[in-house]
Amino acid sequence: MTEGTTSAAAEGADALTRLEQEGEIAADYLEGLLDIADLDGDIDMDVEADRASVSIISDAGGRDLQKLVGRDGEVLEALQELTRLAVHRETGDRSRLMLDIAGYRAKKRTELSELGAKAAEAKSSGEPVKLEPMTPFERKVVHDAVKAAGLRSESEGEEPQRFVVVLPA
Repeated sequence: MTEGTTSAAAEGADALTRLEQEGEIAADYLEGLLDIADLDGDIDMDVEADRASVSIISDAGGRDLQKLVGRDGEVLEALQELTRLAVHRETGDRSRLMLDIAGYRAKKRTELSELGAKAAEAKSSGEPVKLEPMTPFERKVVHDAVKAAGLRSESEGEEPQRFVVVLPA
C-alpha cells in the first residue's frame, strides 16, 4: 500500500468511528427519552450513506411509538432535531443523523421513491413536473429517485412550502 492509500483508509476509519460515536450518543439520549415517556422500544444503530442512522423499533407492533412519529412525521422531525442537538452538545460537531421510529421513514422512503419514479415517467411530456411541498428528507428521497431515472430535479420555494420540480431531459 502507498502512503496516500494508507492515509485515505485511516480517514475512512476515523469517519466511521465518528459516525458510530454519534449513533451511541443519540441512542443514549433516546433511551433516556423513552424511559421518561415510559415507552418500550429497542434502539438500532447503523451508518448509511455517510451518516449515522438510529431507529427505534418495538416488538409490540409499535402502536405506542406512533405517538413519537406524530401526524405526517412532525414529532419525528422534532425529535430528530433534538437528538442532533444532543449529539452536537457532546461532540461539538454538527450532526446529520437520521432518526426513524416504528419504520415510518423506511415506509415513507419507499412511497417517495415510487412518486419520484412516476414523476420521472412524465418526462415524455417535455414539461417540468411540480410536486407538492415536502420536508427536506422527503425532497432528498425524490431527488435520488429522479436522478436514478436519469433526469434532473431541483427544489423551489421557501420552507415550509419548498417543493421538487422534475425537469425534462
